[in-house]
Amino acid sequence: MRAFVFPGQGSQVVGMGRALAESSAVARAVFQEVDDALGQNLFRLMTEGPEDQLQLTENAQPAIMANAIATLRVLEQEGGIRLADKADYVAGHSLGEYSALCAAGAIDLSTTARLLKLRGQAMQAAVPVGVGAMAALLGADVDKARAIAEAAAEGEVCTVANDNDPSQVVISGHRGAIERAIALAKEMGAKRAVLLPVSAPFHCPLMQPAADAMERALADARVDAPLVPVFANVTAAPVADADTIRRLLVEQVTAMVRWRESVLAMADTGVERFVEFGGKVLTPMIKRIAPDVDATSVVTMDDIEALSKAL
Repeated sequence: MRAFVFPGQGSQVVGMGRALAESSAVARAVFQEVDDALGQNLFRLMTEGPEDQLQLTENAQPAIMANAIATLRVLEQEGGIRLADKADYVAGHSLGEYSALCAAGAIDLSTTARLLKLRGQAMQAAVPVGVGAMAALLGADVDKARAIAEAAAEGEVCTVANDNDPSQVVISGHRGAIERAIALAKEMGAKRAVLLPVSAPFHCPLMQPAADAMERALADARVDAPLVPVFANVTAAPVADADTIRRLLVEQVTAMVRWRESVLAMADTGVERFVEFGGKVLTPMIKRIAPDVDATSVVTMDDIEALSKAL
């Protein structure tokens, strides 16, 4: 069994998508459709920068999705591969869940781009710059991270945001609480704590205004049943019902990303091969979570051709 997976924020880099677009009219069409949907030249920003503009959440989120979907579409249309024939599940990390849903035909590309643009804007607007923060706890599992977050909270928000893999958990909340958690981390058993260069405290209760905005947007968006089930971040379980998908995407804004549990659950159902499209972030996490599975990243035309032969 196979799962196609899609990366989240942090995988953006100036130059992304350029080589793919130079090699494939299919990729160029994806980037053009996203530009048209957003009414901006996002592809130019992806390929030329400036970096500070690409790093903005409202640009990074649709850019990462566009790059991942372009990679998949080239495989499908030039390699003659159908996702429904070759993947048993799809999944994505945070914004990557939107890419997964687009890949599986639940949300069309233009709608996905607009939803992610809005999601990025709403997340940035939910908390004034400087009020929130996020930190990665390295060498800490989720139970240890929860204990550190609870000890540091002192009445402020400080919660686990991403359970990424057995050795990396991200916490999110008020800046003061996150700074206290960093100070406490080593004495409470983590190897290291690193403040993350993000503009807002994602996946914590401070994001509720963004969740409300996404609830309104998703209510008006067309969501169909996906071609294959999607493993949801919120539940670490497969979902195929459109209304449930809408509800979980709203909850996802404030809830913990249960990536480690999702990978374990997919492996438990029989997934032996994971293919990451458009990034190289999830593959090492997957190998740390489930060492016995095969995990590969598909980014370049050479990667796509090799995968096309292997599938």
